[in-house]
Amino acid sequence: MMFSGVFLKMKNTVRMVAILGIALLVVSNILEMNGILFFKVNTAGMMHFDRFALLFNSIAFISALVYFILSAKDIEKVGVHYAEYFALTFFILSGIVLTTSFKSLLILFLGIEIISIPLYILTGSDKKNLKSNEASLKYFLMGSFSTGLMLMGITLIYGATGTFTVDQMKFVVDKPSLLPVAGMLLLIFSMAFKVSAAPFHFWTPDVYDGAPTVFTSFMATIVKAAVFIGFIRLFDETFGSFHAQWQLWIAIITVATLFIGNITAVFQQSVKRMLAYSSIAQAGFMLMALYAMNTDAKEGILLYAAAYCLATIGIFSVLAKMSDYSFEGFNGLAKQQPLVAAVTTILFLSLAGIPLTAGFLAKFYMLKAALGNGNHVWLVIFAVLMAAVSAYYYFRVIQAMYFKEGQATIQASPAFKWSLAGLAAVIIILGIFPNVLLYWYYF
Repeated sequence: MMFSGVFLKMKNTVRMVAILGIALLVVSNILEMNGILFFKVNTAGMMHFDRFALLFNSIAFISALVYFILSAKDIEKVGVHYAEYFALTFFILSGIVLTTSFKSLLILFLGIEIISIPLYILTGSDKKNLKSNEASLKYFLMGSFSTGLMLMGITLIYGATGTFTVDQMKFVVDKPSLLPVAGMLLLIFSMAFKVSAAPFHFWTPDVYDGAPTVFTSFMATIVKAAVFIGFIRLFDETFGSFHAQWQLWIAIITVATLFIGNITAVFQQSVKRMLAYSSIAQAGFMLMALYAMNTDAKEGILLYAAAYCLATIGIFSVLAKMSDYSFEGFNGLAKQQPLVAAVTTILFLSLAGIPLTAGFLAKFYMLKAALGNGNHVWLVIFAVLMAAVSAYYYFRVIQAMYFKEGQATIQASPAFKWSLAGLAAVIIILGIFPNVLLYWYYF
């Protein structure tokens, strides 16, 4: 991808190289799930590609393929370094594979950094836009701070156990000493920052709002879901032995994230900024998988990742083609572009968790996982109430498209419209037959 920027001058050719590259990744990953490897790599026990990691990698690669198909043309508007934007995206996908498959805390750290550094560049890629520059600087400074916390946490855990390898760590469960507990808290704080969980979410609205819309789409979906998978692996495999000790911490962070994300989203006037706060609220639901840490949680987070990534990528692809990001900008879209409005409605319904969409079953799995754990029923009740609040701000966009007069303008090619329609069909199929996806986790 990097060399295509040197040798290929046609933007259409660069786009085709990116789409073919990601399609090859999808195929090779699915083949690996079936035991067919192109070549073997000795990772010296520092990485482990189990079913859970491989299935999530497939979801991430397919979501990236959908992202390229829907939004690749919009990346042209950002700047002149067209091929480099794709190359940075592939670097991020490399970091995602490290983050989802680590067996050593060093690999987790490398994965998080390989995800973060290209994101700082993509956030500030619209150099003439001051908001983009400000967002990039904020993201870099806050990201560096959270990286420091993560490194300190890893150091303390190494001091307590004498190893970076997750499988070899031994903790005294009855009376855990101060070192591993302090290390664990630092890791909770740094990972909460990366997934924009409250109270470490302050960077999210400004960064998502300031970054070029087409890159916000990638940051808010595939990247966030991947860091969640890393978060779950870390706490399941490293600190699973004293789950009861940190479960309440995660419950408190979940409640704060759900409350702040949903309540603040209600008061936004820009759809892009509303989606930034909504992504914080969605992180609150995904945190319930970490809280529960059972079979339902692992199934649920995979389904949630697929439902959330696909729906949000679709919505942002429509948003990137609009000049006005306010709610009024959507007024009358149903009359101008009935197919685009219908698909956008389905995607918003999925995010709100309305039945017959993938989002409904994803939320259901999360609530079921938290109930199955059985320690804090109030958390499930609170999550249901917050899901009801989220319906309000999602329905505001649907109301603007169908029930308000206006001249919403969007230039959408037939190929874009049918790609969107296909995406909506996938969301509905996953909402009715979740086993289409979850089957791959077991077989």
